[in-house]
Amino acid sequence: MATKIRLVRIGKRNRPFFRIVAVSKEKDGRGDVLEILGHYDPLPKELTLEVKEDRLQYWFGVGAKPSPTVKSILKKKGVLIPPNVDK
Repeated sequence: MATKIRLVRIGKRNRPFFRIVAVSKEKDGRGDVLEILGHYDPLPKELTLEVKEDRLQYWFGVGAKPSPTVKSILKKKGVLIPPNVDK
């Protein structure tokens, strides 16, 4: 099963708020998520990011690939991304 780690928007209009989720590549991610890994709030002046790092490392270990947006957010926050994750 190919797995992606991506963002799912759950905020209101003009007030975005995102969950970081592990989802099967074939699903849309709106309802059939495998696991909620954290959340991201882009509006405050300082980056607000909460992540379950142990579960994130587990999903990287079983072959999950982050979306480009999730990868850049995690890099900004300083969360370790394994070198074998190439996208």
